[in-house]
Amino acid sequence: MGKQRTKNRIKSRVDELPPEAREMLNSMLADVNYTYVQISEAMACKGWEISRQSVGRYALRQNAVANRLMDVREQTTALLAVARTNQDVEATELATSILIDGLTQKIATAQEEFDEMPLEKAGKLLVALQRSAVYKARMRATRAQACHDVEANILAKIREQVQGDPELVARLSAIVSAAATEEAKRHENDE
Repeated sequence: MGKQRTKNRIKSRVDELPPEAREMLNSMLADVNYTYVQISEAMACKGWEISRQSVGRYALRQNAVANRLMDVREQTTALLAVARTNQDVEATELATSILIDGLTQKIATAQEEFDEMPLEKAGKLLVALQRSAVYKARMRATRAQACHDVEANILAKIREQVQGDPELVARLSAIVSAAATEEAKRHENDE
């Protein structure tokens, strides 16, 4: 098997600063009136040496984290709005949507990791995806069969209760069949 690349955590000068220094740095970065040079100089006056470049790199990382958090917040808000308007959506579907979005973003930027991924691992991932598709198809078939069984049960009870009026049985049967068809289409559209 090929050698896998390991990712190193980013270590910066900011990590070596005491908590009060990081607090000062973060508050100065939050104030757009300060330049990186001014922040570096203010930190040096307090006895915490940090270069302008280190301040800039730290600010970029912090902005990237803040942007990711805002994106996740927007996605969560949108998914909750969907859940409020469509009561049939389950929490697991929302969580799956968030996870799929995150994985899609990760995959879109992971060409190098794919190039170095061992063939066995890629095969296992492919099998897991195929299992998921089969499971979803089974669930869809099970739901369709359950709807059909409920429809047949209701129609049997209607026929039993209204034995003397074939016209009423036909009309009620048409209503139940139309409702079952409409429900099946709604579930197809939700997926």
